[in-house]
Amino acid sequence: MYLFDDYFNTNKVYHIISLHDLKTAITKGISYDDKITFNTKYKGFHSAIQYEKLDKVPQWVKRDKAIFASINYPQKNHFHPDSVVLGLKIDPEKCWVANEDLANKIYAPFVLKSIMEYNDAESYMNTKAKDLLKEYWETSLSFVDNLNYRYDLRKDYNAEVLVLHPILPINIDVEYIISGHHVFKPEEWKEKFCH
Repeated sequence: MYLFDDYFNTNKVYHIISLHDLKTAITKGISYDDKITFNTKYKGFHSAIQYEKLDKVPQWVKRDKAIFASINYPQKNHFHPDSVVLGLKIDPEKCWVANEDLANKIYAPFVLKSIMEYNDAESYMNTKAKDLLKEYWETSLSFVDNLNYRYDLRKDYNAEVLVLHPILPINIDVEYIISGHHVFKPEEWKEKFCH
């Protein structure tokens, strides 16, 4: 069971941001590098994955210049406290789909390899991680192709959407506000906190 209706019914993908980023998102829109975490947590990681991109993947697909979204979430998904789930209307022709689980398997080794006690992770990055990234790119496809083949509905395929264009405020809907560990629709949040 999924949290949202199928993409064919909603024409939206979903993006999670911090509560602190909501005002900027709904007034100025979203770009790939508009959050502090882009430079502090993810830029090098995305670049490392981009470096392993296969020739079959079009030039316009640049993971290090993507906004990341999901096609859907499981009904019982656990969201990070104090975040917001946004529904984004995208240009399907400018989006790519890949298996996020494969990228996630290399994140900790990528980060920890620079710490003396864990620097043997460099060996993992040069061997197993390269195999995972090859699979990441081999099993990726255009968003439009995914709508035909539905990789996002396959077991063990955690589809992430690489949105390769900015999102204007008009194309952003607030779907849920996570306050503490409670998940509210915007109207529910207002009912609880704005009276």
